[in-house]
Amino acid sequence: MKAWAYLSRVAEPPCAELAELLRCVGAVEAAERIRRGEVGPTLAEHTAARREIESATADLELLHRRGGRLVTPEDDEWPVLAFTAFDGAALRARRRGGPPLVLWVIGPARLDEVADRAAAVVGTRAATAYGQRIAADFSAGLAEHEVTVVSGGAYGIDGAAHRAALAADGQTVAVLAGGIDVLYPAGHSALLHRIGGSGLLVSEYPPGVRPARHRFLARNRLLAALSSATVVVEAGLRSGAANTAAWARALGRVVCAVPGPVTSMASAGCHVLLRNGAELVTRADEIVEIIGRAGEFAKEPPHPSSPLDGLSDIERQVYEALPARGARSPDEIAVSSGLPPADVLGPLAMLEIAGLAQRQDGRWRLVRRGRSSRDGPEATQSR
Repeated sequence: MKAWAYLSRVAEPPCAELAELLRCVGAVEAAERIRRGEVGPTLAEHTAARREIESATADLELLHRRGGRLVTPEDDEWPVLAFTAFDGAALRARRRGGPPLVLWVIGPARLDEVADRAAAVVGTRAATAYGQRIAADFSAGLAEHEVTVVSGGAYGIDGAAHRAALAADGQTVAVLAGGIDVLYPAGHSALLHRIGGSGLLVSEYPPGVRPARHRFLARNRLLAALSSATVVVEAGLRSGAANTAAWARALGRVVCAVPGPVTSMASAGCHVLLRNGAELVTRADEIVEIIGRAGEFAKEPPHPSSPLDGLSDIERQVYEALPARGARSPDEIAVSSGLPPADVLGPLAMLEIAGLAQRQDGRWRLVRRGRSSRDGPEATQSR
């Protein structure tokens, strides 16, 4: 385990040359060769600044004190299936597109089980009230369906997603861009402690490593890899959430986006994603259907009811031939509806039974019941 901890710090992850050496000789021998400088010129360059740092024992002791563990590809908890996607050509062509070397983890959840049924809910730090509400609604709904909510622990959409999942007694995972002892942002330290207490805090960086821009961008590939779908709630045209969506596409994951007001710059990135083929989602059930098990479908949304819902096509045709004001004879209704005069009497009788029409002195008129008699699709027509 000390060899893995040493290798985790010796080169900035992901490092393709270090990964190749590991495949060839294993962790212990790879660590020894790097210490002695007996590696190729490219790997020697990547490890020159850190190869003499011997902090593996202290790093592992700190991790143990915090109740964490170092998860390596040799452990049965390693999410093998999820990380198989890193073998794809699209990932090999991207800079920093390799799998993590190890993962520093705090929390009771298991990485392999988390990755089996998870959705990343991400978005801008400068979230609007609309975006935060949608993120919270989605995350609470996912938690109810036993879907793990994965996010980055940041302000805005990330924080709203984590908090809602916790409030719903669901499982949530925060993937960090620094060491697991460097809780960033500081204003979310209490939230991140809560996540580590019931879900997972995950990082590929050893203790003490500070977050940096390139580490956030590298971290985003892990957000996407640990999730079956990435849901972008709000994002600007250039944003970390859009970067996570790009990683998700490269990994072969489903990308979902939430539409927002066309005037909102916070939704501009989502609209670009939707134009480029992202799945439009408006409810948690729709996300569950995308990532769910066979036969797990979204429930139909409720539809507004109307007094006209039970009418047949001919009854509706006769109803729409009744005047908005005044009354008409059956012959006039036949002309207006385009039906034979003999065919309008039966529908008129049914409309009377339904309380939608009234006969008076041989003529027929609408029954006024506030606005309800005109609610429904026919209300959009010119009368």
